[in-house]
Amino acid sequence: MKTINDFNFKDKKALVRVDFNVPQNADLKVTDNTRIEAVKPTIDKILNDGGSVILMTHLGRPKGKVSEEFSLKNIVSDVETVLGKPVQFCPDCLGEEADNMTKNLKPGEILLLENLRFYEGEENGDVAFAEKLSKYGDAYVNDAFGTAHRSHASTAIIAQFFSSTKFFGLLMAKELEAIDKVLKSGEKPITAILGGSKVSSKITIIENILPAVDHLIIGGGMAFTFIKALGGMIGNSLVEDDKIGLALEILEKAKNENVTIHLPVDAIIADGFSNNAATKEVDIFEIPDGWMGLDSGTRSRKLFNDVVMNSRTILWNGPIGVFEMSIFAAGTVALGDSIAEATKLGAFSLVGGGDSVSFVKQFGYEEKVSYVSTGGGAMLESLEGKELPGVQAINN
Repeated sequence: MKTINDFNFKDKKALVRVDFNVPQNADLKVTDNTRIEAVKPTIDKILNDGGSVILMTHLGRPKGKVSEEFSLKNIVSDVETVLGKPVQFCPDCLGEEADNMTKNLKPGEILLLENLRFYEGEENGDVAFAEKLSKYGDAYVNDAFGTAHRSHASTAIIAQFFSSTKFFGLLMAKELEAIDKVLKSGEKPITAILGGSKVSSKITIIENILPAVDHLIIGGGMAFTFIKALGGMIGNSLVEDDKIGLALEILEKAKNENVTIHLPVDAIIADGFSNNAATKEVDIFEIPDGWMGLDSGTRSRKLFNDVVMNSRTILWNGPIGVFEMSIFAAGTVALGDSIAEATKLGAFSLVGGGDSVSFVKQFGYEEKVSYVSTGGGAMLESLEGKELPGVQAINN
């Protein structure tokens, strides 16, 4: 893997694709700067070498139209705070002003270009647009894992204009290494935990990871499709009836791959989807009509804990209960505790995918697991076995 550690950026201008698509409130103030913090090591390395940094990113979905709401000028002060250095801002990412500002950038300086998506050429993967951007830098660095699954101009097309000076940033390298640990080089036993609501959104992941893992824990709403397939009564729980045949196929495939599948054995059920609903704990195969399963039960938590504690490599994608409601958060919290404890004892744990990342941040598990992925869609596509366009562009 060709990373920025393989190059000295002294007196070089590095064109760095970052993912500063950060959440903002109604006043356009940044509410979570994790994505900015994640690329600081890459920017520091280039500056410490004696190079300069030209940052390019998108923000939101302006669909090729200039808009105040999606302007990167709103995040400049946050970028300066995180990097601890002044950041120049160019109010366009192309044109005469951008030409002049990039030309005059001195070693040790940082320039942030305006939102790439103000041009349709970015999302269309336009070669001419990518070529114009490429003129600004002596080297190209992709450190935007969150957009690596898109064939956009700044992530996949631009790299062709840097035959020998294109590199992965340190964040991209860490993301790819973490996924590689799960799929190829991880210490066994390897356990994957898949939660969330739908089997349909996880089919390709399940099929791709089965040959790599020893244990697969299936929780959350998607578990009920499997329970129904096995003849269980699931009441009003979430189910994909058209995927029942597929659930049985997955169970059969797992058996052929010598993978042990662990389904919940009990559930916290409720008579409504609300924090104020009446609840009780029942066997997962015996949920009465009018009730729905919204969290894993006590015995399931112990079962999952035993599997996790005997694992050396753990992938976690998707919560195993409706953790957004405090009354149904205990199962996911218990799983978080188990993964944190296994990690403390030397296991490698990777957490990825929107909801599980939200959970670890909200409940303070970020420092208790080995790695939290910054790229939801990109990570999921990697786990599905797809080569990401942004990765391919550097490797070619």
